[in-house]
Amino acid sequence: MALIEEATVKALDGSLADGETSVGMRIHVDHVAPSAPGAGVTAEAVLERVEGRRLTFGASATVGDAVVATATIIRVVVETQRFLDRVDVDAT
Repeated sequence: MALIEEATVKALDGSLADGETSVGMRIHVDHVAPSAPGAGVTAEAVLERVEGRRLTFGASATVGDAVVATATIIRVVVETQRFLDRVDVDAT
């Protein structure tokens, strides 16, 4: 799942305004085939829909040509500093 989420972040690279970031809100993963321990898994994500601040991605994880997982990920665009301030307050 971490690889798939990382792929969504890379898909947004350079497209958010200064002072903005995105945070994960929801992830749905379907494991569709097994992969061996240590297999070279790669992930790819495509932005499929934008609804206001909500971004929906379709993603897949593969080993070679074999798809081992598919996913739908929703991220939300937020103001970086406002988010960090809230995290600090919530942690206390």
